[in-house]
This record gives sequence, structure tokens and C-alpha cells, in this order.
Amino acid sequence: MLDRLGISLPIVQAPMAGVSTPTLAAAVSNAGGLGSIGVGATDAAGARAMIEEVRARTDRAFNVNLFVHGAAKANPKREAAWLEWLAPRFAEFGATPPTALRTIYRSFADDADMLAMLIETKPPVVSFHFGLPAADAIAALKDAGATLLATATSPEEARRIEEAGIDMVVAQGIEAGGHRGVFDPAAPDDALGTFALTRLLVRQSPLPVIAAGGIMDGAGIHAALGLGAIAAQLGTAFISCPESSADEGYRKALAGAGAYHTRLTTLISGRPARALANRFTALDAEAADLLPPDYPIAYDAGKALHAAAKAAGEHGYGAQWAGQGAPLSRAMPAAKLIDSLMRELRIATSQIRDF
Repeated sequence: MLDRLGISLPIVQAPMAGVSTPTLAAAVSNAGGLGSIGVGATDAAGARAMIEEVRARTDRAFNVNLFVHGAAKANPKREAAWLEWLAPRFAEFGATPPTALRTIYRSFADDADMLAMLIETKPPVVSFHFGLPAADAIAALKDAGATLLATATSPEEARRIEEAGIDMVVAQGIEAGGHRGVFDPAAPDDALGTFALTRLLVRQSPLPVIAAGGIMDGAGIHAALGLGAIAAQLGTAFISCPESSADEGYRKALAGAGAYHTRLTTLISGRPARALANRFTALDAEAADLLPPDYPIAYDAGKALHAAAKAAGEHGYGAQWAGQGAPLSRAMPAAKLIDSLMRELRIATSQIRDF
């Protein structure tokens, strides 16, 4: 199905909100893969500007990713307790926590302006994370010509994606960096690995499957394709590219010891997400008896703490999302990385044939 979009390589760049840029997405698309931008952290005007910038840099297909999380439930008592617990961390950097927390991101499920903008601008690919929008939104996007993708972390989520009329499913294994795409973060999570989940979906779902999580090189792409996936989605692999918006602290951390010890944490944003081991993830043990505010309310506190720490020269409270393959990261331009990935894929393929 990707070839119908003019995508010649089995490589999808993960839409890492806050890291992926129009420049990175365009570079990946120009190199023959599917570049992506994440617009879950902006509004319709910001997303429009990003789409226009991608189009100014490439005439090839690209993906626009949306967060479709459930509405956050404000809980002033819980939020006050959270801020009180974080107060000593703020004080370390001569700052005070916010007096109150906000719902900083609007879910696509409740964003009519975003939907209207997408129908007008007609991006070739639209993808969903954390769940699915209403049936009428899906129909409107398909009528506008969009190919639709959605993340699944389990066969049940994949079944719901199929029933909703989505075109392709992204099988996100537990190894993946960034936010886990579970539809319901309060429900039990079987924590399926990328390869087990990919194979289950290839066997059980009629939808084309894109494997995601822990894939960093051509050998990993080859393994995913061997399991029946039509492509591999890589996110952490592109963080070190100069086209990403990762700051210097993030890049240094990715090249450091923390890359060998990624952690799933809810502390930063309120939803489970895999990050490099840093000062924020180290707080998990201390927060055992506390429940973070709902996503994205908790993220308001996390971003404020990171800003205070960064101003004092400490980068260890950033949202340094990364998958378990992080130590395999390579710093090079996106086009060169894709050339390397394809060369490695060819070598892996030839080795299997020779064997």
C-alpha cells in the first residue's frame, strides 16, 4: 500500500512530537521513505504551518500524526499533591512550581478546527495515537483522500482499528520510545514486544502492518519484514539527525550511559512513555504512592520543571524519549542515515539468501 503513495523504501519515520520537524520529515520523504510530523502538541494554526513547510520542502507523501487521547479529568486535590511533591525539585533550581496545572494539549477527538484544517489541506497520510477519532472524522479524512494509520499495542486494539476502517496498523512494541499508544492507560497492558506483536497482527489482521519499537538499523528492518510487516517505523534512530529539534542535552544523553537503561514512566506526562534514564525517571521509586495527574495535565508540571532545570544548566528533567535500541543511535543527516539503513538491509537480505 505504501508504494501507491510513491514511497519506495520500507522506512517510516516516527512522528515524534517535539522532536520531528518539517525539515526532518521532508528529508525522509525525499529519500524515499515516509516522513512524519507530530502535531499533537500544537493547535490547528500551528499544524497548518508545519504542513505548509513540509510541502515547501518536498512534493512526496508525508504523514501527519494526531493524539486521540481521552479527555483529561481535572482533580485539584491530586494536582496540588503532585505540585507539592515536585516543589523540592523546583527549589533546587531556585524556582517554584506552577500554582495550578492546565490541560495543555487538546485531543483530536475534541478538535473540530484541526479536523477542518486537515480536510482543507489534504495531507496524504494521517495517523492516530492513543486511540481513534469518531467515525465521521475518519470518513471525512478518507473522503479528503488521506490514507489512515493508527497505532496498536495489542491484537484487540488492532481489531478496533480494522473495524473503524483504518488503512494500516502500526504495531508498537514495548521497546518503542516515547508515549505508549495504549487506548486506555488504566487497563492492563500485556507489554507485547515488537516482533511478537507484529507477527500476531500479520497473522490475525487483514491490514498491512508497520512494525515499530527498538528498530535502529537495516538488520532490524529486515527482521520486521521477515515477520510480514510491510515497513518498519523508526523514531529514536532519527533523534540524532541534525534535522531533528532535539536540544544539545538530549543529544548528549542519547550518546551516554542512560541510553542503555531506558525506562517506562508516567511521571513526565501522566501517560506511560519510554525515556532515557535520567533524573526525572529516577524519581519513579519515590513516587510509588503518588498518582500523577491525568495526561496531559501532568505534562504541564513536567515541562515547567524541565524549563527551570534547563535554565540552571541541568538537562536531566527533559522528556528524553528513546526506545530500547537507543545505544545504536548514529548522528548523521537523515538522507545519509536512510542510505545506511538500506545498505544494511541489502546486506542482511543477501546474508540470509547465502545461508
